[in-house]
Amino acid sequence: MSEKNREGKRTAREKLAVEREKQKSADKRRRALIVGGAIVAVLGLAAVIGVIAANAGKDDDSEASGPVVAPSGAQGKDSLAIPVGKDSAKSTLTVWEDFRCPACKSFETAYRPVIHELTNAGELKVEYHLVTLIDGNMRGTGSRNAANAAACAQDAGKFPAYHDVLFDNQPPEADDAFADNAKLIELAGKVDGLDTPAFRTCVEKGTHNGWVAKSHQAFNKGGFSGTPTVLFDGENIYQDRTMTPAKLKQMVQEANKE
Repeated sequence: MSEKNREGKRTAREKLAVEREKQKSADKRRRALIVGGAIVAVLGLAAVIGVIAANAGKDDDSEASGPVVAPSGAQGKDSLAIPVGKDSAKSTLTVWEDFRCPACKSFETAYRPVIHELTNAGELKVEYHLVTLIDGNMRGTGSRNAANAAACAQDAGKFPAYHDVLFDNQPPEADDAFADNAKLIELAGKVDGLDTPAFRTCVEKGTHNGWVAKSHQAFNKGGFSGTPTVLFDGENIYQDRTMTPAKLKQMVQEANKE
């Protein structure tokens, strides 16, 4: 075979090898694109699932877009506080509560007698803010419905008594019994003069649901860690492990001497 023929065959083999490498590279790129596309699709699906899961743990804010109807006599920023006691009181206790919250019931059970004593004496004013934390954590609408019913009781001038009845009859945390408006109306029968057609309509229509949702939004924006959150003249006293009803009473009485 002539040198020229050998050179031609070698060149052809080299060209073929080059083409094979190009084809391999193209195949690798194609496989990478397919795998990459699959990963993106999976990540995209995971992101969608994550958003759904995240939203599932939140309160249903659909009510927030409805009318925000504050209960009668509500005070403070955006009328989100229900006041109990005289405006002339020198000390103010701000309480953020959820009617499904066991810790809130424990606070109410321990501190209710002294709070009633001080508010009745005109020495303390309490501003109640109602939130729906347990609805978001445990699912359901019991926190919201109970808060709406309490706001309806405020319209009737019966908030303090009905507030106490709700905590006295609080179901287990995982039991969304307060989601049943009939249950809330039944409990109203324990408060003299509260179970009226106006109260029933307010409860059944969820008149204050938008207000409750706005109150909960304010709780979130406030950066509070949980319920109850109890502030005495702006200072968080619930986190004070030395706090007792007797100590709270002393603080109020000392503030009234100033």
